[in-house]
Amino acid sequence: MTDQAPQLLPAELSGFEHALATLPDGYSEGRFQGRPWGVTVKRSADGKRVWLYGEELGGADIVSFNLYVLSGASLTLKPCEMASSKVVDFVLGFRPASTRRPA
Repeated sequence: MTDQAPQLLPAELSGFEHALATLPDGYSEGRFQGRPWGVTVKRSADGKRVWLYGEELGGADIVSFNLYVLSGASLTLKPCEMASSKVVDFVLGFRPASTRRPA
């Protein structure tokens, strides 16, 4: 067993970073693979860590990870007890519920 963090391919990283950046801080709900999910995102004040925890509403599936910004623009993804591919697929596929504001 190694301590090496999963590395994302450049194409995955670009899409992953963009998708993660569009998720709001705090709790939100949306859909992943047609099922409802609740997701909490927390970003550190210095912008060097992003934590995400999501769970399928009415189901048993979860997604959880920390993303660390290292020196330069290097990123390290640390999934919590799951494959990094599951985390990447979730972030790329999660669609937050649209909120309509009164006109």
